[in-house]
Amino acid sequence: MDLKQRLADASIWLFALGYFACYAPYSATAKALSSGLVAGQTRPVSGYEMLPLSVFVSVIGMVLTISALGWWKHATQLPVGPLSLPVPTRWTFLSGLCTAAIVATTTLAYTFEGVSIVFMMLLMRGGVLVIAPTIDLLTGRRVRWFSGLALVLSLLALVVAFAERGGFAITVVAAVDVAIYLASYFVRLRFMSRLAKSSDQDATRRYFVEEQLVGTPAVLAFLGAVALLGGDGTFASEVRAGFTTFFSEPGTVVLATALVGLFSQGTGLFGGLILLDRREHTFCVPVNRSSSVLAGLVASFALSFLLGLAPPARGELWGAALVLAAILSLSLPPLLSRAGRPAAEK
Repeated sequence: MDLKQRLADASIWLFALGYFACYAPYSATAKALSSGLVAGQTRPVSGYEMLPLSVFVSVIGMVLTISALGWWKHATQLPVGPLSLPVPTRWTFLSGLCTAAIVATTTLAYTFEGVSIVFMMLLMRGGVLVIAPTIDLLTGRRVRWFSGLALVLSLLALVVAFAERGGFAITVVAAVDVAIYLASYFVRLRFMSRLAKSSDQDATRRYFVEEQLVGTPAVLAFLGAVALLGGDGTFASEVRAGFTTFFSEPGTVVLATALVGLFSQGTGLFGGLILLDRREHTFCVPVNRSSSVLAGLVASFALSFLLGLAPPARGELWGAALVLAAILSLSLPPLLSRAGRPAAEK
């Protein structure tokens, strides 16, 4: 194996570190805002009210990130006079819509009253862990033994956490949020398998850029349409407030909401690159999910220590230990296998 390929294989762990570093402050800040715990905050901010500003900041972050990477050139180009504009294909457009649904449902998940960060996170992550091998089997990808072991350990982490909680009690709105999230991931992973998971970096980057080009802008356009045409219902009223009266809130609240959007974009960047790795979903998804579960635990402890929220339950801590075991089962076998090869084979 040449140095270039070895670096490519190791990059997924750097992406996982970036994902963790963004996810912990993202989930903690969203929960603090929805609980009314940010300095200077006079009332809790609903998830719907939080979305307009946070998604707008995510769009700006997406444009700046792809520009800094110089990746616009990898997208499909549409000539418009003397210009050449990056555009999605039909399939990356549909995948981008799924990404849009994931962005919105993830942010909302951490704002529901009476539901902890870790509980919602494990419920959503557990569903994707089940989806991963299903996609691999449907697309004919080989599921290696250590990927399967990591999947089992990750699922056990969910079982332990839920057993501690005493069941799967969840509100209807939260259940709908999770259902949309999981359905979107199923479709998105299917498109990734068909179009982008390969050693062809140009294909991977093209898919990533075109999907990003649709994802957060689609959420922002949807929220704008709801604000203008949604009537006087609770959902439309709170979204409309997010575009208007929300900016009269204390500066700390507005800044914290902007940070939610910035960190959300970071999770989208690093999370997408993890999932687009050429290896099977049963390998990549546990890497992605484990990073976010550990980040959720860190966020929960931070909120408990700094703002007085309830700390993670004992079952959630045991779940974290199983997640760490899953990470080791993913990383050690490939590393040991390479270390044992003769130099001529590497």
